[in-house]
Amino acid sequence: MRIRPATSDDLPVLQDIERAAGAAFRDLGMAAIADDEPPALDVLEHYRSAGRAWVACGAGDAPVGYLICEPVDGSLHIEQVSVHPDAARRGIGRALLAYAARIAREDGLSGLTLTTFTEVPWNAPYYERLGFRVLDEAELTPGLRKIRAHEAELGLERWSRVCMRRT
Repeated sequence: MRIRPATSDDLPVLQDIERAAGAAFRDLGMAAIADDEPPALDVLEHYRSAGRAWVACGAGDAPVGYLICEPVDGSLHIEQVSVHPDAARRGIGRALLAYAARIAREDGLSGLTLTTFTEVPWNAPYYERLGFRVLDEAELTPGLRKIRAHEAELGLERWSRVCMRRT
């Protein structure tokens, strides 16, 4: 597996990965998440052109997973990390997060942050195994509060969510 910056040609594939990965939420009674559309091409292009979109590639250099992120309050905030179900459970998500951590260190950022569902096995419990910890309300930075507020506007607070951080 190779991790590389996403190209413009990869962006529709990232949408396909997101749709496929999201389908698993249906089995947890989270059909709204499963049916949610992936980020639009212009949104993905924003991350790509800023150098904040990476893909994990399988055979033939085809993306099988991706990560998009942006600096938020001195940390690198993981906006999305997704792996196609056909490539799941092979350490691809872990490798993408390790790559993001390396970039964060190189950029002088203090760690990684993300927001996630607490009751989804491949969300908060998975990130805890990778060294992330749940932030309490007092630890939320202004940028993380803004992200959480936006998620609430989108209706994501129907399910328990947390902010997490790994230094």
